Amino acid sequence: MNRSHGQEFPAPGARAADSDREAVAERLRMAAGDGRIDPAELDERLERAYASKTYAELEALVADLPASSGPGAQTLELKTHLSAIRQSGPWVVPPRIVAECKMLNILIDFTEATCVHREVTLEASCGMGTVQVVVPAGWAVRIDPASTNTAHIANRADGPVDPTEPVLTVLGHPRSGQIKIRRGRR
Repeated sequence: MNRSHGQEFPAPGARAADSDREAVAERLRMAAGDGRIDPAELDERLERAYASKTYAELEALVADLPASSGPGAQTLELKTHLSAIRQSGPWVVPPRIVAECKMLNILIDFTEATCVHREVTLEASCGMGTVQVVVPAGWAVRIDPASTNTAHIANRADGPVDPTEPVLTVLGHPRSGQIKIRRGRR
């Protein structure tokens, strides 16, 4: 097996599967989210990744990128201690966000954020506080069926969904608090 900065590829001439192409595409999206490649280069590399037939073609697309640093680096943790948290303005969205508040509030505003992932998971739990989520127009929002106390989850992010925009899946566990999801104002 060939190794390209932490990713293993079988013999270069071997045929790649759809799952191999998707794994490389996700690695490219992560690199763009880290600022290693710009959006135009991401589009070009994704096009080449989905058209790749062999592992050699896929390996060439990620050879100049460092290995991903594991699932922990792909998670944003927002946990209130002594003050409320506002995750807003320009920021890079990882594929997984964990938000925990006991009595204070957390605001997660995606309207100015850069998101290169097709799917983002938000695991939110709150005691007496509130987790407020603001998504841009076009984003789809799903409440995971494993969520608990769903009477305390208000999803007001209705409106048209753009299939090219991310899907935010919310796994919510509010106790006395609330999880509120809405669209950003224009």
